[in-house]
Amino acid sequence: SSSHQTSQCRMSKSHQLFPWLSLFLLVLLFHASHGDVGTTSQYSPPYTPTACYGNDASQFPSSNLFAAAGEGIWDNGAACGRQYQVRCISAVVPRTCIPDQTIQIKIVDRAQTSVSRPSRDGTTMVLSTTAFGTIANASASSINIEFQQV
Repeated sequence: SSSHQTSQCRMSKSHQLFPWLSLFLLVLLFHASHGDVGTTSQYSPPYTPTACYGNDASQFPSSNLFAAAGEGIWDNGAACGRQYQVRCISAVVPRTCIPDQTIQIKIVDRAQTSVSRPSRDGTTMVLSTTAFGTIANASASSINIEFQQV
């Protein structure tokens, strides 16, 4: 009878653990499929020279979807050339975001030293006017974004 009690005790302990394990796996899954949350502003031409590639015109993707890195992602210049998927998630003014629009941008500059000044300082990244206008109403000075390096 004591071995029967032991197995029952073991069973109830694993039943207590199961909800926590499920929660942990759910959090892990959610985290794996979503990027970081940050902010972005926008900047307009002139875009050169950039901190990454100077005056080289070939640095800009033909789509004009590029950005300057804020200090949080600049990484001592290692951010140059990195690609990020970016989507607008919210803004101060309702309906600023263009729903279901995700873009892929390339980092070509450092926001702190860009020739053209951002519409707002201190954001995670600063998108080109083309990139910003693709995911949000261009009249906004900054938006909240979800971003993920690809």
